[in-house]
Amino acid sequence: MIWHRLRFPILGVWLLTALLCVPLALHVTHGLSSSGFDNPRGAAAWADRMLRRLPVSPAGESSTMVQGLPAARVEGLWAKAARTAGVPAASAHVAALPGHPATVMVDVLPGAGPAAQTAARALRAALAYVPGARVRTVGLGSAGNAVVGAAMQTLRVAGYVALPALAVLLLLVFDSAVAALLPLLVAVVASMLALAAVDLLEPYLQLSIYLTNIVSFLALGVGIDYSLFLSARFRAGLRDGLPVKAAVDRAMRTAGRSVFYSALAVGVSMLSLLIPRTAYWSGLAVGGCVAVFAVLVATLTLLPALLSLLGTQSERGRIPRPAGLGGVWPRLAAALTARPVPVLLLGAAVLVVPALGATGLLVRSPANVARMLPRNSVVRLAVTRQQQDYGAGSIAPLPVVLSAPTAFTDAATWAEVDRVTAALRALGGVAAVASPAGGALSARSLAAAFSAPGGPPPALRAATAAPAVIALPVTSRYGPDSMQTAVLLRQEQRIVSGLPPGWRGGVGGPVALLASFNQLVAHTLPAVVGAVAAVALLVLFAASGSVWVAALAVAFDGLVALCTAGLLVVVVEHGLLGFEAGPLDSSITPLIFVILFGLSMDYEVILIHRMREYAAAGAPPREAARCGLAETGGMITGAGLIMVAVFSAMLLSPLQIMRTLAFGMSAAILLDTWIVRTCLVPASVVLLGRSAWWPSHVGPAQVESTRAEAAD
Repeated sequence: MIWHRLRFPILGVWLLTALLCVPLALHVTHGLSSSGFDNPRGAAAWADRMLRRLPVSPAGESSTMVQGLPAARVEGLWAKAARTAGVPAASAHVAALPGHPATVMVDVLPGAGPAAQTAARALRAALAYVPGARVRTVGLGSAGNAVVGAAMQTLRVAGYVALPALAVLLLLVFDSAVAALLPLLVAVVASMLALAAVDLLEPYLQLSIYLTNIVSFLALGVGIDYSLFLSARFRAGLRDGLPVKAAVDRAMRTAGRSVFYSALAVGVSMLSLLIPRTAYWSGLAVGGCVAVFAVLVATLTLLPALLSLLGTQSERGRIPRPAGLGGVWPRLAAALTARPVPVLLLGAAVLVVPALGATGLLVRSPANVARMLPRNSVVRLAVTRQQQDYGAGSIAPLPVVLSAPTAFTDAATWAEVDRVTAALRALGGVAAVASPAGGALSARSLAAAFSAPGGPPPALRAATAAPAVIALPVTSRYGPDSMQTAVLLRQEQRIVSGLPPGWRGGVGGPVALLASFNQLVAHTLPAVVGAVAAVALLVLFAASGSVWVAALAVAFDGLVALCTAGLLVVVVEHGLLGFEAGPLDSSITPLIFVILFGLSMDYEVILIHRMREYAAAGAPPREAARCGLAETGGMITGAGLIMVAVFSAMLLSPLQIMRTLAFGMSAAILLDTWIVRTCLVPASVVLLGRSAWWPSHVGPAQVESTRAEAAD
């Protein structure tokens, strides 16, 4: 009865918490980053850290994009800037992007020299004073910023769509306006608490551009689910004639226990993403775990306090339902449990056939970040144009970084750099190698340049960093995500691995970083899935007391995961339903399976707890399965549809990666609720009989202790 006695203090604390969380929750998007997709313990990450020590990072060429002016006007302004700098106007390519006549690209052509770059800077300065003109440089950095902006836009637009859809669904599920608003209120408050907690963790976490989307929608969906389970049990108590305090108490002892185990499964499952030990995955792991436990705290404190305060007023605003609708699930449960063998075989077949397609699963994040944007995005088109003007591999060089054991003033240092430069230039896929060695200056001349009183010239200084770090930017003839560039990367890595003792080397840049990240994901994915399965097994055993129930649940969830993977292969990799054909992104695909295993525990625990209550009250196995499914089937299906509505809102995102998450999670939840919980689990419990609850004892001996709960 503590929730009833302390309802006003609890509500006061939550009101104050919500007011404090709002500014923090709104601030969390300011820390988003499109970085973190690397293996922090790999050679590529080391090379990238060394590159940051250089005076000028060896990035791809930057183009100038002008919006709001016709091409002729921009061409005239460029010609004026070129004359002032003393270079021909033909040293840059000026043209509008296809399909965007008011977006003009100015690309200074390779070999045009420093004066042409000076003219480009003068053009950008002059355009700042032209009314209506918007100017910026374009490269992978600006593409990453565009992805961040699109992720934030997804959060806003999907929220506008999801909340009204959720309100309608909740009204249909609860058939009461007040009861429908309670889960929505708890979920929104829990989402704010989760985002505020993530904002406080910002100094210690890498906040991914996808983190706020995932935290917000996970908290919203799970919060509504948990509130649905708890408030539905409370309302059932009121309909049975219980006083408000007794109804709240019974709901907390039954549905509250189920919610606790469900949240434990989801939260700990999210922590399995700590296994790869990368900034990106660690941020998602902690953020997801915080979201789930924030929802748990809100569900087990705020919701019972609201229910105690409202009491029978939670039934206000009822809407009429068709007379025969209430008997759908009892009839369906009776039919499914009457024929467990064909139901089990047919349900398994529905999952197994799509699961066969999982063998073609390809998981790889693109090095060309612009490919994550829609095809008609001006930034993506600008990067494509940049590749046409400068070369396909120009946007993402593969710089070789060398750390010498000897000083720059030692000719032996430059002799080794000369050898590595020659080996790199001999590779077939190389378009260019920028190196201070291997040219007109000999190793002795380079050593003498660093020994001179004034130090080396700026060109040499830009390629080196103290104490003895040298960068050799390598440009591929092919695009960053082509197989030829992947081969070139491996060839560079072999050259680096053959350095003399005392030397250290690595290949940096986005191509090497993403390749290292993809390898890490592929290497650790089995461990992540294994950890999630182990967590699910332990939590389900603790919740049900049954080895068989826990083991079968994990097996069925594994089958749903394979089925979901097969559907993703068919739809995403083959480019159906508006998706652009290509591999699944390694930065989001493992998350689908982790969330799937976690969320499926919600429905499993609710269903199994109800079946166990009837079995403990002495009901035969078939009767326990039938009654459990009849009472929870509609609620579980409704909760599943609510989760689908939450994730489906992200299908409106301009980012394919977010639409992949939305499609994968929606398909997985529908398969889980319609096939596994409705068909496979009840059929399995019927076939196993009393042994379904082994090793715990469930039977007539527990009738007296469970009669009150089973009476629901």
